[in-house]
Amino acid sequence: MDEDFLGNPITTDGAHSAGLIDDFVGGLLAYETRAVNLLAVADEAADLPLVQTYAGMLWMFLESTDGPGRAAPYVARALTAARHGTRREQLNAAMLEAWWRDDIPAALALGDRIAEEFPRDLAAVKVHQYLNFNRGQSPDMVRIALKVLPRAGDVAYLHGMLAFGYEQCHLLDEAEAAARRAITLKRKEPWAHHALAHVMLTRGEIDQGAAFLRGVHDSWTDLNSFMSTHLWWHYALFLLSQGRAAEALATYDARVWGVDKGYSQDQAGAVQLLSRLELAGVEVGDRWADLAGHLAARATDTAQPFLALLYLMGLARAGRAEAGTLLDAIQAQAGKAPEHSRETWADVAVPAAEGLVAYHRGDWRTAVRRLGPVLPRLVEIGGSHAQRDLFEQVVLDAYLKDRRWAPAQQMLELRRAHDPGGVPLNRALAQVYDALGLPSLARQAAARAQATAEAHRHDTSLLVN
Repeated sequence: MDEDFLGNPITTDGAHSAGLIDDFVGGLLAYETRAVNLLAVADEAADLPLVQTYAGMLWMFLESTDGPGRAAPYVARALTAARHGTRREQLNAAMLEAWWRDDIPAALALGDRIAEEFPRDLAAVKVHQYLNFNRGQSPDMVRIALKVLPRAGDVAYLHGMLAFGYEQCHLLDEAEAAARRAITLKRKEPWAHHALAHVMLTRGEIDQGAAFLRGVHDSWTDLNSFMSTHLWWHYALFLLSQGRAAEALATYDARVWGVDKGYSQDQAGAVQLLSRLELAGVEVGDRWADLAGHLAARATDTAQPFLALLYLMGLARAGRAEAGTLLDAIQAQAGKAPEHSRETWADVAVPAAEGLVAYHRGDWRTAVRRLGPVLPRLVEIGGSHAQRDLFEQVVLDAYLKDRRWAPAQQMLELRRAHDPGGVPLNRALAQVYDALGLPSLARQAAARAQATAEAHRHDTSLLVN
């Protein structure tokens, strides 16, 4: 029997299909475009369990309400072919089928079983982490990686997975150590680059984070659109803090929006960055119109609450009628979601959605009343700390626009611990302290913003074009 590159036995019909299985597993772990290569032969390889299973997973990774329909024939063929396959192939097919049915607890239980019996099946570990990430269960992201570490510790990608799990658990020292171990094993490990960028952002190591990403960006080759755009998204956050708004906007145009305008994660990243640019006072021109033209197709897409809220933000900001349709869909989803996610939709996603729509209508008080109280529970909708921070920024901006200086001061000073010299943050603090009649504190904040901006005024170490 053949083996994949991690040493797992696989059922194949020769070297070609074995190579395509390796392309999927290696591409999934490395976020490379080769992961989709097996789709070219999947319809003709009905008797190969892993080809069918991995093809179905690819369609589920579409992260759309269309995904399960596209995955359905592969799910059926995977289950049929697995009857004559290995136990690992049977468990993987069953895990896909549970995911396809949106029985996430069952899919995760099967993923645990795979990790116990086949600890070098890192594709299954990756799916397990992905499913837990989308429901805000970061401790389980660490647990599954640690479970297989004794048998797969030689694989750089596993340390990258562990690093991100640690970071999402606020275990920053452990996250940095795991990420650096991954990069030592394999310099081109984009998920480890990504985890380390998170660590540096959270610690307020803005200049170090920007320098680190500049130092490894030459290795970002053959990446899928999500990984490529998301790494540049992180770089743009560092640029914004440094006061390099023009470069951040250029990064949006050249690196974040436009790689795959139809893909969920590319759309979500674009909404995120364009929103942050505006919150930082950057004029973005007609860019919302272009983005919203692609978001319009998401008007009833409630595949994931985190993504649905970002689609809603983009549509509402652009003044599209589809924002109302999507708000209705989110409210409806709260009544029909499966038990494992129903509370998240009803108690978190719905009030957040109503708050976001109110914000974009200029109803600052309602935005704060609906979105503010659910900020501590937003982890339940998925997304990373850095991504969900956008929703806190919206509440903060609503306070500022409503001239509610005291709560704005509280939020800004708490945020300054993680972004001490940040240009947009300190400019906002200067405004707030001036309004509060505290001119000395206003001058200090303005001086911090000016010092950071001056330090980077001539920084052209990585021009985006």
